[in-house]
Amino acid sequence: AGAETVKRAVELDVASRFQESLVCYQEGIDLLLQVVKATKDEAKKHRYRQKISEYMTRAEDIKKHIEKEKRDGKYHKQIRIEENATGFGYEKLFHEYLTEIVSEVWVEDPYIRHVHQASRYLLYNFLRFCEMLIKGPCKVKTIHLLTSYDEVSGRSQQMSGLEEIQQSLRNYGVTLNIEFSSSIHDREIRFNNGWMIKIGRGLDYFKKPQGRFSIGYCDFDLRPCHETTVDVFHTKHTKKM
Repeated sequence: AGAETVKRAVELDVASRFQESLVCYQEGIDLLLQVVKATKDEAKKHRYRQKISEYMTRAEDIKKHIEKEKRDGKYHKQIRIEENATGFGYEKLFHEYLTEIVSEVWVEDPYIRHVHQASRYLLYNFLRFCEMLIKGPCKVKTIHLLTSYDEVSGRSQQMSGLEEIQQSLRNYGVTLNIEFSSSIHDREIRFNNGWMIKIGRGLDYFKKPQGRFSIGYCDFDLRPCHETTVDVFHTKHTKKM
């Protein structure tokens, strides 16, 4: 398993998918270290240690490269969420970028709407995202939401839900500014520390829970996902900031 993981790391490295490559190198090195501990043949141990040393050196070089890209504002990380994958709650995706200096957040998503009985839990998703922001470690004071009107279930239900979230956030010292656009299509989340996250499905990449008392209903890390792609950028020249 260690050899296969390292082989995948090398393939990703050659393809310049450095973030994914680094993860595979780290996992592969851990697996190979376990093999070394279990191996009694000293010659094999020596060969394993040599390869591990090479992989560790390459992993460290990639880590430095990624850090330089972050400093230069050229960082790009892509995460592919597979169909029915779990373990991709909002904390998993966003926590790394919610540093203490984050005080303002922009959310652009055309489908922050009412809870459809047979469809998606869109307002609940946005509420869950807001809860994550409240828990920190960032000190969010303002959230800007740009979405579109719900012409299916009705604007009044949509506004009622959003206003309830708005009031609840106010109790925590957070202002929610809500704007509507009939032409918005892109889905994008930005933080005022320079991070920008684009998710193909926006905040709505979770599948509908099987029931109100099924595993994954409350804990999004346990909720199966729809297939989607997440792109993370860091730039010092984000015009929308």
